[in-house]
Amino acid sequence: MAVVREESNEKQQQKAPKRKLSEYGKQLHEKQKVKEMYGLRERQFKRFFSVASKQREGGPGENLLSLLERRLDNVVYKLKMATTRTQARQVITHGHVLVNGKKVYSPSCLVSPEDVISLSERVAKMETFLKDVVEKRMKIGIKVPEWLELDKKDRVGRVLRLPVRADIQVPIEEHLIVELYSK
Repeated sequence: MAVVREESNEKQQQKAPKRKLSEYGKQLHEKQKVKEMYGLRERQFKRFFSVASKQREGGPGENLLSLLERRLDNVVYKLKMATTRTQARQVITHGHVLVNGKKVYSPSCLVSPEDVISLSERVAKMETFLKDVVEKRMKIGIKVPEWLELDKKDRVGRVLRLPVRADIQVPIEEHLIVELYSK
């Protein structure tokens, strides 16, 4: 008898009409989606938005996305040196990533054009990590963004230029985030 009730409750929940989101709900949902995608907390996200809105060129939404794409953890992920942004963050905080030959421990570090991103010598000795993560991901047909360059053989990436809105393939409506913060 209890099983039948549970099933009927599930059917009722499935049939319940979804309420239309308010404008605020849409804006909040978009912000939460971007925060989760890049693995940021509210304070970090607000700081990035503040920096983006103070830039003179471009709109605040496009500047925000450009800044988020330039974060080192995102760049390491996009260069196929980690399977997720979370893993990229961990690899960076453990000191396994070099930017222009220097160890960087901050995943939120912003890269600039002509920066060279590589894995440390210590990682080169970690055969299982290289085989299971880096080389496996580099063999997958995932394309590296046009603003980055990857040398698969040496496992070195280079930032060719700053990312623009057209480089970000994920469907993000940044104007909703700008509207949310402009209230």
